[in-house]
Formats: sequence, C-alpha cells, structure tokens
Amino acid sequence: MKTLAGKTIVITGATSGIGEAAAEGLAAKGARIVFVARSAQKARALMERLQAINSQGEHDWVQADLSTLAAMKQAGSALALKAPKIDVLVNNAGAVFDRRQETTDGLEMTFAVNHMAYFVMTEILRPNLVAGARIVSTSSGAHAFAPLDFDDLQAVNGFSAARAYGRSKLCNVLWTRALARRLEGTGFTANCFHPGGVSTGFGSNMKGPWRFVFGLIKPFMLTPVKGADTLVYLASSDAVKGKTGGYWVKRKLTTPSAYAQNEACAERLWAISADIAGMPG
Repeated sequence: MKTLAGKTIVITGATSGIGEAAAEGLAAKGARIVFVARSAQKARALMERLQAINSQGEHDWVQADLSTLAAMKQAGSALALKAPKIDVLVNNAGAVFDRRQETTDGLEMTFAVNHMAYFVMTEILRPNLVAGARIVSTSSGAHAFAPLDFDDLQAVNGFSAARAYGRSKLCNVLWTRALARRLEGTGFTANCFHPGGVSTGFGSNMKGPWRFVFGLIKPFMLTPVKGADTLVYLASSDAVKGKTGGYWVKRKLTTPSAYAQNEACAERLWAISADIAGMPG
C-alpha cells in the first residue's frame, strides 16, 4: 500500500547502510526521495534502484561532503530548491574516525559530521517543512559512553574514537530535545533513535585494532534493513503522529542516559552550535 504517495522525504547518508535501506523502504511506500551523497557513482546507483521501486517518485539528489559548514549550507540550499515542501527530514549521515582530524572550520571531524551537519541542515530546511512534518535523526546507544566536555568539545586534549563518537551521538539526543521544544505549537515533530549494531560499511575507514574489531563483530550484527526499521517507522507510522522529543529503540520510546535528559546541557549545546554555524540561536 502506497501510504506515503505524494510525500517528499529528504535523507542524508542515503547511499549505504541503514540510510540506503530506509530510502528504498520509504520509496516502496510511495515517497519521493531526495538525498545527499558524497559519491556520484553511488548516487546514480541508488537513483536507479529508487526509480525501479517507485517510478512515479521523481527522486533527486545533491552531491556534498557534509564535513564543512560551507558544504552543509550549500547542500541545504540545494535541497531547499529540489524539495520546496518536505514531509520528513531524515538526518542520518555519520562516521567514526580512528584518529583526530580537524575540518577547515577548526572542528573535530566526528563532531562536525555527526552533529553539526544535523543542526545546520535542519535549520536551513525548517522553512520547507509542511504541516505535520517529521524530523528523524539517527543517534546510538553509544550516547551513554561519556558526558560532553563543554571545555573541550573539539577533543583537542586527548582523542578517543569511541569517546568522540559517543559524544557526537549524545549531541544528537540533546539537540533533538532542544529542537522539539522549539517546534512546540508548530505541528512538527523531532525524534531520534538507536538503530542497533548494523552490518554496514560504517567504520571501514578505520585502521589497526579498530578495523580488526569491526571485522570481528560484523557477522553478528543486524542487516541494514533491520537497522532501518525504526527509522522507517518514525518516518511513516501513524502510531507516532504528534509524538516528539523522544529517543526510540526497536520502535519503542526509551529513556536515554541521565545526561541526555539534562535540559540545561541541551540548551547550552544549542547555543554553541548556533554560534559555530553563524545562525540565530
């Protein structure tokens, strides 16, 4: 049944893993998919699959590497033109890095890609959201690894891949809560979710012991389709209509870590993010 016929869904990180599975699953429900991709080759391949699944969708894409503020803003502006009316915005692009890398903006790469891209893209595309629009963002159970260090958000004083990744996912939960408060009374909703351990290309850029660990656990991980299930559910199910500010696991509203519920930290992160992006707070 084409329950999403006539709907436009924008997805970042859609050419692999759970983003790819979600794009195909939502297209099968009748949605038009507009996505962001770094690789033109992967984008064209996904476009072919989306057209085969839903030939009426008029799917489209934007090429961007969401690691710099300029690229985020350029991609957001391009998406705004291709998707003037957005029913669902899915923030899914993400990565993990085995060593500290700094973007041209002076941001630690994990923080930039996994958090700032969500913030910037959503702020640019907010005016395009239609009545009842949903914002769905990929977080992780790793958000409970460690609290944020507001004195060192860019991990200058010692870097750990696991800690940087966990903190970026904590940012996703805190930001979702702050966003949901700002959306009160608009009819828009914002939720995030934990997909579970999913067997994808995620972490393939890692080296040394990290590559070994990812290779070791991969056979025991979920398929991308199973990992994308909660994403598709939050994007399409009538059962979550009007529900906002939540952290979801296996289609269930779940309590995140105690730190992830700290409203003062959520507001502080929002203010810092807005300042970094050069956007209104």
